[in-house]
Amino acid sequence: RIYYAHSGQLDALIGRFRNHTTGLFEKHGMKNEGYWVPVDNTRQALYYVLSYPDRNAREQSWKAFQSDPEWITVKSRYPIEFVDSVKSTYRHPTDLPMSTTSIDAASKVFELRIYTCFPGRLPNLMDRFRAHTLGIFESHGMKNIAYYTTDAVEGEQPKLVYWLAHQSEASAKQSWDAFGKDPAWIKARDESEKEGRIVEKVESVYLRALDFSPLR
Repeated sequence: RIYYAHSGQLDALIGRFRNHTTGLFEKHGMKNEGYWVPVDNTRQALYYVLSYPDRNAREQSWKAFQSDPEWITVKSRYPIEFVDSVKSTYRHPTDLPMSTTSIDAASKVFELRIYTCFPGRLPNLMDRFRAHTLGIFESHGMKNIAYYTTDAVEGEQPKLVYWLAHQSEASAKQSWDAFGKDPAWIKARDESEKEGRIVEKVESVYLRALDFSPLR
């Protein structure tokens, strides 16, 4: 979920999450996985991930949360609406590595990456990550955190969504530069794309974890 706050309201929104919302989420069976804001946060965004046993449990939990008298009371204490818009995406864990604990203290920056594949090519991308990409990332100082796929909605292809951790934004750029020149990566990419390119579009944003984020 991504919340875009009204101008000047992001800190208050984060404070409400820190002091109230996260606890109420847990009360209603929603697991807090992580909370971040972009390093370059021109849009006043808050990113967070919740997990549920299944889609039905998700709907029941949100219904209970929104009708909880405690949440209604908390919300009434804030006369200003903090959130301008909300973006929500369902993502499913893959069989690729998932970090469930805090990362090394030396790693200060998370990177969220979203890959849109050409039609029918997501399985090829997943195979390449399993066989090659994950290990090459680690060899260049990029820590694998979590890998998900999205639902196919409104005619769009499902996407691969993943998080990496870096020591800094500068070190991330150095790692990516080294990765792109690595002969092992070049060989893996070329062999996997003999029948055509796999990835059509790449989106990336650097994030910093908030102090109450379980994953930080």
